[in-house]
Amino acid sequence: MPTTTTDDAFTAEVLESQTPVLVDFTAAWCPPCRVMKPILAELEAERDDLRVVTIDVDANQATAARYGVLSMPTFMLFRDGAPVLTLVGSRPRKRLERELAGVL
Repeated sequence: MPTTTTDDAFTAEVLESQTPVLVDFTAAWCPPCRVMKPILAELEAERDDLRVVTIDVDANQATAARYGVLSMPTFMLFRDGAPVLTLVGSRPRKRLERELAGVL
């Protein structure tokens, strides 16, 4: 299951990670976000080259604002402390894996 992070823990959980981190910017009221949850859980369980971290934008507005997240779900892949890929909207697992493969 993906780790849940907060504004306070974001630097340690994501920016300082040695492994690439896919951050799921999500919200409880967002139906497409709920659709993505099992896909992200499967992805993390099957891959050792990627961590998946979820952050609730309503509870952690500073981080969402810092990265310009305006719609949910937004997925940002961070590598070496910097965002290298941004994807907006839910998508099928195969498409997500293809998009990630281009930068992992």
